[in-house]
Amino acid sequence: MPASLGVDFINRVLATSDALLRASQHFFRPLGVTEAQFNVLNVLSDAPAGMSQRELGDVLLVDRSNVTGLLDRMEKAGWVRREDHPQDRRIHRIMLTAGGRQLWKKVWPLYLAAVGKVVAGLSAVEMKQAMASLVALEAGAKKWGQKTRA
Repeated sequence: MPASLGVDFINRVLATSDALLRASQHFFRPLGVTEAQFNVLNVLSDAPAGMSQRELGDVLLVDRSNVTGLLDRMEKAGWVRREDHPQDRRIHRIMLTAGGRQLWKKVWPLYLAAVGKVVAGLSAVEMKQAMASLVALEAGAKKWGQKTRA
């Protein structure tokens, strides 16, 4: 494979990522929530017992170092609450509040409609092929990242 093809592929992925980020910022801003906050609401919407901050950090699409500040802002807004863990006082369970669930229920269908518009030009087969390529790209990036840290 020519190196330039790999460079072109990476550049296209980065350009797509940038376009999606900018579009999501414009989408979420009028709704009064950031994309990172929506990710928290979305993850917690399927976790009625809540999640530890570490568990949440592991699944979020944000850097783990930003989770505390993100949750602080969301708690202040009344969208999440921290509860003590019954077995370990060093751990807090992060739970959606009624206000957080209400906000998620308002934003979720709008988000689904927006996603539908973004992917409207792609078939299911094309999306599955692209996802497979992105999974392989992510694995390669992680492998490369581990080698550069060693």
